[in-house]
Amino acid sequence: MAVDTAVRTGASPSGPGATITPATTRRRLPPWHNPWRHAWFLEGFTWLYLIWSIVPIGLAVLFSFNKGKSQSAWQGFSLRWYLTDPINSVLHGAVYHQAVIQTLRLSALTTVITVPLGVAFAIGINRWRTRTSTTFNFVMIVSFVVPELIFGVALFSVFSQLYTSIKLGTWAEVLGLVIWNISWPAIIVVARLVSIGPSFEEAAADLGASRFEAVRRVLVPLLAPAIFASAVLVFAGVIDDFVIVDLLSSSSATQPVSVLIYSTTRGGNNGPALNAIATIMLVVSLIVATLGYFAYRWMTRGERGANTQDALANITGM
Repeated sequence: MAVDTAVRTGASPSGPGATITPATTRRRLPPWHNPWRHAWFLEGFTWLYLIWSIVPIGLAVLFSFNKGKSQSAWQGFSLRWYLTDPINSVLHGAVYHQAVIQTLRLSALTTVITVPLGVAFAIGINRWRTRTSTTFNFVMIVSFVVPELIFGVALFSVFSQLYTSIKLGTWAEVLGLVIWNISWPAIIVVARLVSIGPSFEEAAADLGASRFEAVRRVLVPLLAPAIFASAVLVFAGVIDDFVIVDLLSSSSATQPVSVLIYSTTRGGNNGPALNAIATIMLVVSLIVATLGYFAYRWMTRGERGANTQDALANITGM
């Protein structure tokens, strides 16, 4: 009793039969003596980082609604650069249409090709282990190890000197983006496979299912949330990609929005129309990410609660 009282109060136990334990000898400081309890400097640094990151984006979005061409002086609210300008608006500018279509084309093709390959890659290195599986584990994280600029230059050399049958342009961009993004679905699906375990496949095999049937009818449905999450991440990531598509594009017809913004701004012909098209792509990315988040929560609605950390690990790939 004396020990329990001492533990609750933080005092040293006394009296007959009292036992000294690490818990009783540990000094308990009041909350105001703990510098990590009120870490205002960490909170302030976090807010500073958020402001530093969000304010420039907010200003770019704001000036996309500017009535005039100035990017520094507000001249009134207008939808000129979205709809009404007969030449330079996103609605009427053919170059903007082409860039948006190319961006969506690259995102869709890359997602359709990358996700099945990444899922198969993840299942292969996780379920059917061989002597070379450790080596392929490194291949799975290659995009997190190699800088994108070096990777893009290497792909440019490959397509321009080695595989000359694949010309620079849309398909070279798609293949480069597939190679670069295949790590995302592979890592996310591997995380899901670790949390699932092999018990469901073993049960299917005990019931007479072949290995292929166990994968198709049991494993793939269980992997559906991870597959969907990886598709969302790949699609949103390709929209923002710049280095690879810039190095592998052949002409203005194969330039996505990111390359168009860079080349136009660098040429000194920038204006609020670029802010407008960038805002549109930002909104598209946010919509895709939001829909993906709620769809993932709906698909994993029976796994939340005690398995919250596992669910977060699945969608982030950590």
